[in-house]
Amino acid sequence: MIKIKQAVIVEGKYDKIKLSGIIDAPIIQTDGFGIFKDKELQLLIRKLAEKRGILVLTDSDSAGFKIRSFIGSTVDQKDIKHAYIPDIFGKESRKTEPSKEGKIGVEGVSEEIIMQALANAGVLCESAPEPARPITKLDLYELGFTGGADSSKKRAALLRYYSFPSRLSANALIKVLNCITTYERFLDDVKEIEKEMSQCSE
Repeated sequence: MIKIKQAVIVEGKYDKIKLSGIIDAPIIQTDGFGIFKDKELQLLIRKLAEKRGILVLTDSDSAGFKIRSFIGSTVDQKDIKHAYIPDIFGKESRKTEPSKEGKIGVEGVSEEIIMQALANAGVLCESAPEPARPITKLDLYELGFTGGADSSKKRAALLRYYSFPSRLSANALIKVLNCITTYERFLDDVKEIEKEMSQCSE
């Protein structure tokens, strides 16, 4: 596994699965053109760009470039890097027919091609930050965000506090929290969240 500093933006779940076996970094999927209307996802990507930087790795077809261009227009250019896969014609093994343009996407290319794309983007020479004390699933449980009677309500308050998408999974939440904050700051934020919840219930 190659650890990189930036959060990686891909188009779909099969791209994410492919990358998950190669790199150790947060991987966010746009669900294709879904990102154009998903304001929560756009905000999440901007937060990741500001805190950690993002690397966009979309397919080499016109749709991939439209998504890449859109993301590029929503974040500061100093916070974004681009990795490109070459035009390779064919089809992914799970598909019965090639795509409209006949090009293989991120999910279908070899690990060597992806590594070359990452190298060309200049991200392999940058070390990823190592938090002294990462936030864990156990922390979420002990702080009442999972496993308790009011956990769903408290977790919803946490997601609103950070302006995270409401559909963010627990695993994704852990990764994003470790990208944008530290364990110590998170504990301070939890106190603020609990204070806000207390005021709302009065």
